[in-house]
Amino acid sequence: MFPKKYSNLLFILVMGFGMSLLMTLIITYINTGMDNEYVDRFIKAWSVSLPIAIIAALLVGPPIKKFVDKITK
Repeated sequence: MFPKKYSNLLFILVMGFGMSLLMTLIITYINTGMDNEYVDRFIKAWSVSLPIAIIAALLVGPPIKKFVDKITK
């Protein structure tokens, strides 16, 4: 188990991983269809999208959390 102090970072990493996985699967299918090369195209696209998603989540996550904390009780 991880210490509680890392929960926000772990949430961002897991969320970035999951969202990039799901979005890349769907977008690759929509753009290129399903055939024997689908998995290779998906892996190639995901290898680019995963780091982008993680970096974006790390940059955008904390300010969004602060904003949501301000507008909720």
